[in-house]
Amino acid sequence: MKLIINGETKEFNENITLEHLLEELGLTGKVMAAAVNMEIVKQGNWATYSLKEMDKLELLDFVGGG
Repeated sequence: MKLIINGETKEFNENITLEHLLEELGLTGKVMAAAVNMEIVKQGNWATYSLKEMDKLELLDFVGGG
């Protein structure tokens, strides 16, 4: 299945959850917010949120600055 992650198309196995995707990308613990098709998905739902073909994801982390 193809997913668009932060503007880049990537290929994954079928039936992947948002949490599993983050694990595959090595982003567990780094991503603080996730939006799928412009809708925020709460962290508590990542383990059960199933992604679909050509979903558009925005994965964000917060960086402090000054």
